[in-house]
Amino acid sequence: MQDGKRKTVTRQLLGACLAAFIALGTGAAQAQTAADMDARLDTLFGEHASYRGFFDKLKQAVAAGDKAAVAAMADYPFRTRLDGKAATLRDAEHFIADYDRLITPKVRDAVSRQTYPELFANWQGISIGSGEIWFGGVGKRNEVKITAINH
Repeated sequence: MQDGKRKTVTRQLLGACLAAFIALGTGAAQAQTAADMDARLDTLFGEHASYRGFFDKLKQAVAAGDKAAVAAMADYPFRTRLDGKAATLRDAEHFIADYDRLITPKVRDAVSRQTYPELFANWQGISIGSGEIWFGGVGKRNEVKITAINH
């Protein structure tokens, strides 16, 4: 084989290996169908129904602007950033008071565009959009709650 062809083949093989390594190594591939996402969540968390139900409920609550419903879905104390400063919201009442600073147009848009099969999931939890909202099982009962909002 000529040197030019050998270099081209080597580059192609290295590129393919790197792509495969990245896809497998992150453990965070996106599913293609709802059944694929169900299987992924089953593998990661032992079940999918509570996560799927939570996602559907969250999507509906955000679309309806139901501040109380969204606030009830957060894990307290809820740590976030407001006006560039670290803040801890003690309860749903405080979440509702700061709702418009938490659930910004960017966050609402990410939630409205998100589909169940295209959620990002890894061992840390499930992400909507580009990390605008993270949710996962918390506490001894592994109750699904919002764990982070990046607005």
